[in-house]
Amino acid sequence: MNDLKIILRDTGAVLVAVGIITLVVAIVPVVYGERNAMEWIAITSVIFMAVGALFNLIGKTNDETKIRHAMITAAFAWLIISLISAIPFYYITHLDFLSSFFESVAGWTGTGLTMISSPSKLTHTIQFWRSFIQWIGGVGVIVLTLIVLARPGTGSFTLYRSEAREDKIHPSVISTVKTIWWIFLLYTGIGILALYLSGMPIWAAINHCMTGLATGGFSITDDSMASYSTMTQIIMVPLMIAGAIAFSTHYEFLKGNLKKFFSDVQTVTLIVLIIVGAILLSWLNTDIYGDFIRSFKYSSFQFISALTCTGFSTTNIAIWGDESKFLISLAMIVGGAAGSTAGGIKLFRLILLSKGVAWKIRRVFLPPNSTFPYKLGSKVLGRNEAIEEISEAAIVSFLWMILLIVGIFVIMQTMHTNLADSFFEVASAQGNVGLSVGITSIKMNAAAKIMLIINMWIGRLEIIPILVFIRALIKGSRII
Repeated sequence: MNDLKIILRDTGAVLVAVGIITLVVAIVPVVYGERNAMEWIAITSVIFMAVGALFNLIGKTNDETKIRHAMITAAFAWLIISLISAIPFYYITHLDFLSSFFESVAGWTGTGLTMISSPSKLTHTIQFWRSFIQWIGGVGVIVLTLIVLARPGTGSFTLYRSEAREDKIHPSVISTVKTIWWIFLLYTGIGILALYLSGMPIWAAINHCMTGLATGGFSITDDSMASYSTMTQIIMVPLMIAGAIAFSTHYEFLKGNLKKFFSDVQTVTLIVLIIVGAILLSWLNTDIYGDFIRSFKYSSFQFISALTCTGFSTTNIAIWGDESKFLISLAMIVGGAAGSTAGGIKLFRLILLSKGVAWKIRRVFLPPNSTFPYKLGSKVLGRNEAIEEISEAAIVSFLWMILLIVGIFVIMQTMHTNLADSFFEVASAQGNVGLSVGITSIKMNAAAKIMLIINMWIGRLEIIPILVFIRALIKGSRII
C-alpha cells in the first residue's frame, strides 16, 4: 500500500506543478479577448491542481521514492497530463475526444504530428497552448515539477532519471534543473529575437522558437516553415540543432569552454551525421528539385529537422522517393543527444553500439589475455562498465525497434498504406519528430490513432518506464 501512496504522492506533485504553470497560458486569451478560451484554460488548470491535490492527500507518506516507483510515476503522469490537457482542444477547437487526446500527446511528447489541418485558423489561445505544452514537454514535466516545487532529497534524482535523463550539471539535482531552465529560457529569448529580426512576425517568432528549440515542430501556419524567407529558415537551423544538443554540453559552451563543447562525442557525431546525411539526401532528391543546390536547400532542412526530432518542414515529403523517405526515417530513429529535448533512440546509444562492435572485433584479433582501453570520447571505461553500458543500449534499442515494427504493422493494416510510408509515419511518431507523408490526419482510423499515441508515449519515456507501468497494472502491488 505504501508503494501506491508513493506513486500517487509523486504523480500528484507533478500534476500540481503543471496546473500552476498552466496559468501562464491564461495571459494570451486576456490579451486577445478570447473569453471562452480563458475559461477553459482556467478550468484545465484547476482540474490539474484538484486531481494533484487529491492524489497527494491519498498518497500522504514520507517513504523514499525508488526507481521502480519513479518509472511508474513518469509513465502514469504523462498519460494523466495528456488526458487533462486535451480539454482545451475538445472544448475550444471542438475536435473529437480521441483527436484531442492525440493532439495533447503529440504536444507533450514533442512529436508535432497533428490532427489540425489549418493551424492558422486556430485561436491565439490554442496556438499558444500547443506551443507551450511542447516547450514544457521538451524539457520534461518532472523536471518542471522539481523546479516549481523545489523538492529536495534523494528522491529527486530518482524522479529526474525516470524521464530518461542521467546527466547532472551540478552535484545537486535541484541546481541542475535550475541551470537547465536558465539555459532554456536564455536560448528561447535569443531565438525569438533572431527570428523576429529575420522578418518573422513577433507572434510567429514566439511560437516557432518555443517549438523549434523544444524540438517539437508544432506551427501556427498551414505549411510549417515553407512560407517563410530563406533567412528565417536558416536561422531556424541552429535553433533545431541547439535543441538536440545535451544541456550539460550547452553549459560548457556558456562557460566559455569551447574545446569541451566541440569535443563532446554526441555533439561531434550530430554534426557529422548532419553533413553526411544532408549531402546524401540532396543527391537522392536532385531529380525532384532540378539541381543539387536547390535540392540541398530543401533536403538539408528536412534532414536536420528529422535528426534533431523537430518536425518542421519546408517541402512536401510525400513526393520524395522511397530511398529518401527511408533515409529520413533512419534519422528520426537515431534522434539527438541524450540529455537534450530531442527524441529517438539517442546518439549516445548509437555511439555505444558502434563502439561495442569495434571493441568486439578488436578483441577477436588480440591474444586471449590481452587488454585495451574502452575509450568513449575522452572517457575511459572499465571492461565491466563498458559491457554494462553496451548491454543497456542494446536492450533499449532492441525493444524500441520491436515496438516500431508493431506500429508499422498496425498502420499498414488499418490505413492500407505501403511499407515506406508506414515506416516513415511510425518512425516520426516514436522518434517524437512530427514530419508526415500525409497519413496522420483527423480522418485516420481510430486504431491507427491509438497506435501512434502509444508510439509517441513510448518514444518520449524510452520504453522501460512504460513496461514497468504496464507490468504494475497487470500484477498490481506484487510488482512494487
